[in-house]
Amino acid sequence: MTNTDMPNKVHEGKNIKRFREMLGMKQDALAFELGDDWNQKKVSLLEGKETVEPEILEQVAKVLKVTPEAIKNFSEEAAINFVNNFNDSSVNNGPLNNYHCTFNPLDKVIELYERLLTSEREKNDLAGKQTKK
Repeated sequence: MTNTDMPNKVHEGKNIKRFREMLGMKQDALAFELGDDWNQKKVSLLEGKETVEPEILEQVAKVLKVTPEAIKNFSEEAAINFVNNFNDSSVNNGPLNNYHCTFNPLDKVIELYERLLTSEREKNDLAGKQTKK
């Protein structure tokens, strides 16, 4: 049996970690966003799980602002294949003809920054409310 004959098993915990890291979020920040019964250690254990319970996956996806399907279906191999195909200059007879970006990458960076900023503001608002109690 060759490597290509085996189905690719998605590791949902690793995918959670990848999305969290793409957002620049630390484990303790994710734990804070998930609520009182979460801590850094519990997030670490979650990221080690191959399969995550649907309710928890839904919660985490909401915090990371992605769909549960994105976490379930993300595969590094698919991402690498996409990048390799996207950068294959032989498709369009030369590297200068290959760049057909349908969005402004800077807009995506700004969008991600704004989401992160909103998340931080919400976290600070929550922390402020908890100290006033």
